[in-house]
Amino acid sequence: AVVSPEEFGYSWLLSFMFFLTIAIGALFLVMVHHLTDAGWSVATRRICEHLGSLMFPWLVILFLPIAIFAKHIYSWMSIDPATDTAVAAKWPVFTMPGFYITSAIFFGLWWLLSSRLSYWSLKQDETGEPLCTYRMRFHSGWGIVANSLLLTFAAALWMKALQYQWFSAVYGVYFFSICAWVTLATVYAITALLQRQRILDTVLHDNQFFYLGLLFFAFTVFSAYNEFAQYFVVWNANTPEETFWYLIREHGSWWCVSMILIFGHFFVPFFLLLSVKAKTSFKIVLPVCAWAWLMHFLDLGFNILPASKLNQGGYPFQWLWLQLGCFAFMAGFLGWAFLKKFNSHAPFPIKDPRLHEAMGINVEPDEMTGAEASAGGEE
Repeated sequence: AVVSPEEFGYSWLLSFMFFLTIAIGALFLVMVHHLTDAGWSVATRRICEHLGSLMFPWLVILFLPIAIFAKHIYSWMSIDPATDTAVAAKWPVFTMPGFYITSAIFFGLWWLLSSRLSYWSLKQDETGEPLCTYRMRFHSGWGIVANSLLLTFAAALWMKALQYQWFSAVYGVYFFSICAWVTLATVYAITALLQRQRILDTVLHDNQFFYLGLLFFAFTVFSAYNEFAQYFVVWNANTPEETFWYLIREHGSWWCVSMILIFGHFFVPFFLLLSVKAKTSFKIVLPVCAWAWLMHFLDLGFNILPASKLNQGGYPFQWLWLQLGCFAFMAGFLGWAFLKKFNSHAPFPIKDPRLHEAMGINVEPDEMTGAEASAGGEE
């Protein structure tokens, strides 16, 4: 079959949003580490930094096909604002220049945030100076607010705008929750792999996996709550500008997809991760991580694909090969970029003031170096 620009654009957008959510979630975890001055997350901080640094230039490069095929993806681009109040109300963002300028601003701010956090982290490896810790805390302070706004507006511009008539006040929170959810699954899996290879042996213990599993479980509940809250609010408001989004997704095989998401996105990981011991069991959590990637891909497809009139009758299984092809290409490309950067630096922050805590070593205040004491060694 001949691939139409619309089908290619939607398939590419689906895979792009999958990996974008991981980068956004990784930035969030890095900033939470610095703002809470956590010790247990020292072991996974460098992993999250490298995932977050995929934002620029690699995800910018992968965004280029979306920019090129934007007219085939976003129906509002071919609509005269004078004839549609929903488009006119979103002026000037919902114009061709507005779309590209806004997208450039998003990536520019993400680049600034990820590059500063990465720069001072690597600088800390060299000098161990307290200034590095203070700078990372400073950038995390403004960054966590900026990242919240960026992910909200990016979700609205690149996903929700596929059906520009739709309104949802919960969409930004929903998008944040799935970003954190899939990132925690990814970080858990990468960390487990690195432990098997004895790369993080000195700083990894069961408590790190327990905390990762605990957060993974917490965001399983949080993301399910947000998705249900959105549905509950929209359905009870019962206004055509909102309910049509769900009505489209009740047709054909989309109904089956929605049922799979209800049970697969929440109930399966919820019950498997409920036990305390399960959170540190690789035999349980690693399959759940793989399942989370599948459910996340399906969830994004549920949001993106029905916006095309070609797909409103049900999931486009005839184009599954195209979706998987786009996904495999991006996974290989970004995987190469991640490994290249990971192998170029220490696998964990070797002069983080909380490193001893991560290693399970109790250090008395008079045994600390000046840098450790002043940068957060004292409780």
